[in-house]
Amino acid sequence: MNFSLTCHPTKVLRKKSIIPLVITITACCISSNAMAMTVPAAGSFAYDLYDIGVNQILLGPIGFVAGVACMVFAAILAIRQMILPAAGVVLGGAFLLKADAVVQTIGATIM
Repeated sequence: MNFSLTCHPTKVLRKKSIIPLVITITACCISSNAMAMTVPAAGSFAYDLYDIGVNQILLGPIGFVAGVACMVFAAILAIRQMILPAAGVVLGGAFLLKADAVVQTIGATIM
């Protein structure tokens, strides 16, 4: 009888791949509080930056024109059979066109 004290290589690889999986699942199950950034108070310095960046640029005519331009560019990409880049551009254009809803509902999540 031949008794070997070494492990089979596939068993060692399985053990090495299970440990990171268990650590990843455990990290996903541990929850932390997430805070959504709210609109700054009127009159503060942060409100001026928010007003210029979000209200006047993103929700204003610049954001609308950028959203429409993205949709036109996505149509050109789709005609040229570049479907994956066109899908990304459509998502970006939809974000720009519906930025008011995105800003109101999601905000910026800070972990």
